[in-house]
Amino acid sequence: MEKLEITGGKRIFGTIKISGSKNATLPILAATILTNKKTIIKNIPIVRDVETMATLLSTIGSSVKLNKIKKKIEIINNNSLKTFASYNLLKTMRAGVLVLGPLLAKYGTAKVSLPGGCSIGSRPINLHLNALEKMGADIKVKNGYIKASAKKGLKGCLIRFPKISVGATENILIAACLAKGKTKLRNCASEPEVQDLIVFLKKLGCRINKIGKRSIDILGVEKLKSTVHKVIFDRIEAGTYIIAAALTNGRLKITNINPKIMSTEIKLLNKMKINIIKRKKYIIVSSPKKIKKINIETKPYPGFPTDLQAQIMVLMTKGEGISTIKENIFENRFMHVSELRRMGAHIEILGNKAKIYGKKKLNGAEVMATDLRASVCLVLAGLVAKEKTIINRIYHLDRGYEKIEKKLSNCGLKIKRLT
Repeated sequence: MEKLEITGGKRIFGTIKISGSKNATLPILAATILTNKKTIIKNIPIVRDVETMATLLSTIGSSVKLNKIKKKIEIINNNSLKTFASYNLLKTMRAGVLVLGPLLAKYGTAKVSLPGGCSIGSRPINLHLNALEKMGADIKVKNGYIKASAKKGLKGCLIRFPKISVGATENILIAACLAKGKTKLRNCASEPEVQDLIVFLKKLGCRINKIGKRSIDILGVEKLKSTVHKVIFDRIEAGTYIIAAALTNGRLKITNINPKIMSTEIKLLNKMKINIIKRKKYIIVSSPKKIKKINIETKPYPGFPTDLQAQIMVLMTKGEGISTIKENIFENRFMHVSELRRMGAHIEILGNKAKIYGKKKLNGAEVMATDLRASVCLVLAGLVAKEKTIINRIYHLDRGYEKIEKKLSNCGLKIKRLT
């Protein structure tokens, strides 16, 4: 099993180019099921989740050509795709359930495994299933699989999500593109990754009208066309490297981004006195001698993202005074806290709130990743810890961060992969 070894105490200097967004790429790949024409997706991150989704599409019958050097994927479908997505592929990836909507919409039937992935909460898919039932689907969950059928096709209707869900919004948005009539989605997620999916679907020929921040109307179509699409940048990866620069008291240029999309995160880090110079397609980050304490809570976009909660917690251990985090999205997303405590952090947890005591010196230790963002949080802690840190179970890290050890080591940090 592979591990990461980090020797802390080095300052980061240089330039890091941000990869394409994993969270945008996955629903877009699922949406390619809708069309029989060629689709080309560019700027994809070469990470395990994307490779798993490509394998899933290939398994159901899509012609998939993944070019890792050019970071693009070419997909061609036919009229006879299999409508079965097995547990073996979905057990490591939550986003695999996104093939349910397009398969059901196109073929009137689908059998898809209940998803697996990180241990950060239950993340129930009832929002997906309830919405599809409103559109006329008959759904049964048995033996770990979702069995869905819509013999007369899906029908457009009004769907008001009881809570904001990125995955449910994406799944139903994709399915509605081939449904009969108009589908009105309300209380939708508005994340940049959802917006990128809408851009892609429109290029395919889908008729989508976004009304306000959380309302989307979709008029179903019968035929779609070929398209080429470039995926947006990964804002979570960008945020992670901003925090790395702040932690190590270094100076880092972060390129291939749109700072406007990260305005909430940048404003919050500015309040902590992190110096961020914004330009059209890049930022330059440097850290002050003193980092201010702050109180935050995670919220759907445009609020502070839950996917950066673990990373900013590490930064808070270096701040002045006591900072707090209220986690509103996932009920089990403080699993990294016990590992940070082993490294010397003083953090108290009460329900969905964390209290982080600043000005704490972190020490190297052997730790274990529990999920994707927890694993990168431990990497950040290792960068400022005394002596060496060994991180186990980094397969979580490989699901969402492209060549992280190479990007960091190229900027002067001591990090290497052990086998």
